[in-house]
Amino acid sequence: MPTDQVDYQILGEDMQAVVITLDPGEAVVAEAGSMMYMQEGVEMATSLSMKQDSGGLLGKLFEAGKRVLTGDSFFVTVFANSASQRRDVAFAAPYPGRVVPLELGDFGGELLCQKDSFLCGARGVQVDIAFTRKIGVGLFGGEGFILQRLSSPDRHGLVFCHAGGTLMRFDLEPGQTLNVDTGCLVAFQPSVEYGIKTVPGIRNKLFGGEGLFFAQLKGPGTVWLQTLPFSRLADRILAAAPSGGGGSREEGSVLGGIGRMLSGD
Repeated sequence: MPTDQVDYQILGEDMQAVVITLDPGEAVVAEAGSMMYMQEGVEMATSLSMKQDSGGLLGKLFEAGKRVLTGDSFFVTVFANSASQRRDVAFAAPYPGRVVPLELGDFGGELLCQKDSFLCGARGVQVDIAFTRKIGVGLFGGEGFILQRLSSPDRHGLVFCHAGGTLMRFDLEPGQTLNVDTGCLVAFQPSVEYGIKTVPGIRNKLFGGEGLFFAQLKGPGTVWLQTLPFSRLADRILAAAPSGGGGSREEGSVLGGIGRMLSGD
């Protein structure tokens, strides 16, 4: 079955949502739990597989298991328009950032993404597992051995990924390299060579705050980066929480301790 061609609108600034308009008979597949609303006439069905033919139950279980390894849920949900008129279904991003629409046909029909970045896509789009080729990248590259591969049988189709903070796009020329923090990497074309590079200097390694390794991306191909990885945001929240040794806004107040006791902190 060819990939559906869907219309969409992205709403919001910091907490974005994508509204997808489906013609009669069209459908969209989404990560379980990402739906915001759907109009009457849109029917949802939960499945183990994004593929029409996954080789029976064992094939569907195998595909679902691969999705779990990439950070997605065990199930996917299909939202199909069974009405005679166009209907909307909307999906919300899980944390502050940007919803990124990507047409696979513009990038050779395939993209590699960081784990759990897939939000939704036109019916026919497939999310699969991709292993990094080099053991060093798997051990020190931040994302481990496993990435997401977004593709479709007819090499085109809209996918929507989520990136934290602001999104930046780089079109690398052949041989051009870019060193990035491993958590800031969102997606890249398979033509981009993905490796690691050691942070130079012992003082930089110990006190630079950037870890021991960069991700090194070598063109040709397109790369997308995010300014606020969720792991970085979560670390700051945990560090600021009183239970994690952080402070609170009442620290400088005589009533600070009483206020925390009254609030249950």
